[in-house]
Amino acid sequence: MNKDLKRYTRMNLKRSFYSNLSVNAQILILNIVFFIAVVIYMIFSSYDLNSYEFWKYIAINPSNILAGKYLWTFISSMFMHAGFLHLFVNMISLLFVGSLVEKLIGKKRYLLFYLASGIFAGLFFIIISYLTGQGLDSYAVGASGALFALVGFLMLITPNLPVYIMFIPIPIKMKYAAPLMLVVLWLISFAADIPIGNTAHFGGLLAGLLYGLYVRNKYKRKSALINRYFS
Repeated sequence: MNKDLKRYTRMNLKRSFYSNLSVNAQILILNIVFFIAVVIYMIFSSYDLNSYEFWKYIAINPSNILAGKYLWTFISSMFMHAGFLHLFVNMISLLFVGSLVEKLIGKKRYLLFYLASGIFAGLFFIIISYLTGQGLDSYAVGASGALFALVGFLMLITPNLPVYIMFIPIPIKMKYAAPLMLVVLWLISFAADIPIGNTAHFGGLLAGLLYGLYVRNKYKRKSALINRYFS
């Protein structure tokens, strides 16, 4: 009887722990766990860490998607990162930005918004690659598309919220910080020839702006109160 009681207590504690976690925290943990699991698998498997043969199962690739292959990478690519620094920067950003957005719109809306924005960012990346004929064979991973959607949303809902970005030591209003981040990343990618998913970032930002516009128009009074509170 005591064993059953202990088992029941442990199960309830686990349920309580997971139910009390915010959606943003669960997404953050999933990103970290998935990254570690994939890295461990690649180390102990026959795959080369830089093998496209492996990455095609996780990263989103325009050529594969346009051919109707590996469609699940719209989701898997959102939870994988190209390296520890990539993961660290995105998760730190997600910790602060995502927590705020979730508090503003609630758990269910936040989860749907996050996933839909990440998929939209990936789709935007595919469309631009197809239209321009550039980057068709490139592979993209990371939470940046969804993250920029969160930033785009805050641009309209909390435009005057002071935030710190990159290595700039002074706070910048959100409505200026988001486009500045896009420009800086674009310049870095061109100057250092680093494969940064700029089109996916822009697609995510666009998704966030559209949702922000919808929320601001539908909940005018609440949006105005939030704007004043964070000004």
